[in-house]
Amino acid sequence: MRTARLLSAAALAVATAALAAAPAWGGDAKGTRLFPSSASPGDLVTMNTGGCGAGGTAAGDASSVGAGTFTLAPSSHMGQSVGQFKVPSSAHPGTYEIAVSCADGKQATADLWVGLAGAALPTHPKGHVNTGVGGALGPDPVQTAAGVAALAVAAAGGTWLLHRRARGDGI
Repeated sequence: MRTARLLSAAALAVATAALAAAPAWGGDAKGTRLFPSSASPGDLVTMNTGGCGAGGTAAGDASSVGAGTFTLAPSSHMGQSVGQFKVPSSAHPGTYEIAVSCADGKQATADLWVGLAGAALPTHPKGHVNTGVGGALGPDPVQTAAGVAALAVAAAGGTWLLHRRARGDGI
């Protein structure tokens, strides 16, 4: 009986750890994005943010890449602000942090990758890889935690049954 309690406690600890590891969604889930996030010198880049609220204006700062400041204004998308800047022809390849400061004091950043003009820009994988191993439920952290908890309970139950059988208590 003591082994069963220990295994149950272990299963509960695994399930609790899985739930604690799940990402918490709080604050501004709308994000700040650059379109495109990979550009060449001379390209026009659009910055979009949902962090400034409905009707919010903001000041963008692309001086890290040499483009100076630009203005973000409310867009046709509810709660979004948008602005543009041009990557200067003198920009060197690399990653640059582009910042935005909302009128209400909130701040956000996004990374811009600049490559050589005409060179192939790096591609970053998006979505899930269909390898046939795991990931059947998708990226939902609640479902993942539930699956981990179910596996922990099954492992604890199987161990408990094997222990009873080894002691001669039967199944």
